[in-house]
Amino acid sequence: MTKQNGVPIGAAGTTTLVDHLMGFREELARSGYDPLRTGAHLELFADLCAWMVREDFAPSKLTRDRVAAFLSDRRMRGHRDLVSIVGAAPLLDYLMGIGAIPAQVFAVPDGPGRPLLEGYRRYLVTERGLAACTVERYVKLASCFVASLVRDGAIDWSRVSARDVTSFVALTSPGERARHAPDVVPVLRSFLRFALLEGLITLPLHRAVPPVAGWRMSPLPQGIAPDALRGLLKSCDRRNARGRRDYAILLLLSRLGLRAGEVVAMVLDDLDWRAGELTVHGKARRDEAVPLPGDVGEAIAEYLHDGRPKTENQRVFLRCYAPRRGLSVPAVSGIVYEACERAGVTRISAHRLRHTAASMMLAAGASLPEIGEALRQRSVTSTAIYAKVDRTRLAALARPWPGSER
Repeated sequence: MTKQNGVPIGAAGTTTLVDHLMGFREELARSGYDPLRTGAHLELFADLCAWMVREDFAPSKLTRDRVAAFLSDRRMRGHRDLVSIVGAAPLLDYLMGIGAIPAQVFAVPDGPGRPLLEGYRRYLVTERGLAACTVERYVKLASCFVASLVRDGAIDWSRVSARDVTSFVALTSPGERARHAPDVVPVLRSFLRFALLEGLITLPLHRAVPPVAGWRMSPLPQGIAPDALRGLLKSCDRRNARGRRDYAILLLLSRLGLRAGEVVAMVLDDLDWRAGELTVHGKARRDEAVPLPGDVGEAIAEYLHDGRPKTENQRVFLRCYAPRRGLSVPAVSGIVYEACERAGVTRISAHRLRHTAASMMLAAGASLPEIGEALRQRSVTSTAIYAKVDRTRLAALARPWPGSER
């Protein structure tokens, strides 16, 4: 087998990957990998090329299913390092970023519904502007629904009925899985609206999707006590880079009420130090400027000056270890969980700190419209839930207990 730079060359076009070996090595160095881990990832690169030569296909055919097959084969050959999709992510991300391999997205199964599902994917991306992970979730569930309609290798769209719709919802949310129904219902309605617009169905079957019982205003917003919040903040060791990073993130969650995804999306250009403002990339792709309090700004500046790794990555908050890339939403949740463990506080979610920010504003005398504006909530009903914990204003409405003195 012919090799170039230690990488196998095959007739199927894998030579195109060899050209990216040095680029990948440089990317690993920029991402903060030490020589030992760099060598492991380069070995993975060579192993992938060798496998593609054996299987005889070009990089343009390296779909997610084939990546999974490669990793499975790698495990069967006795490898124990970099044998999962997470371990291979640096290599795959690099190759996708330079266009050497296709995007590793959910592949719509072959079948009579594939053209419609591919059109639905394009609609979600171009018309709806949904995030890639959301598009994948929608297309996956729509594929399951389409598969349930296949009869004798074909789909008779003229015979699709409300019974098919309700049966699918019942099938995907039985008994103990009923809690997943709120995720199934909006996706199915979206797909059926698209099918109606495409003219495949003539009836508005999205109206046949059964609603999910839920009482939005029934629960109380679950903030945490001021003492518990102080404990979380104090638990961060600000003498090291990780502590400075975690402290700044906890302040953003609890003082500004940012969502975990909004913290993740922050880039350096979002910080306007002269104006004292922060641009928040919120839900529905809305960007809004919010005031940056002094203590929050100082915490971020301290991290940027004495904690953030030197890298070309523009995300504000980065991983402490290689690869030096932006945090994920689960990572932000993990930061909150770890702070709870250090402070001896019952584990809470990152979103609980958003409720805490609203509760603190309410206690300081802010009105519900002001809280809604601060939290960047578009619906008044989303903010109205905090009226339930406004004991001061509710006391004026409370009637005396019969027989008691007011």
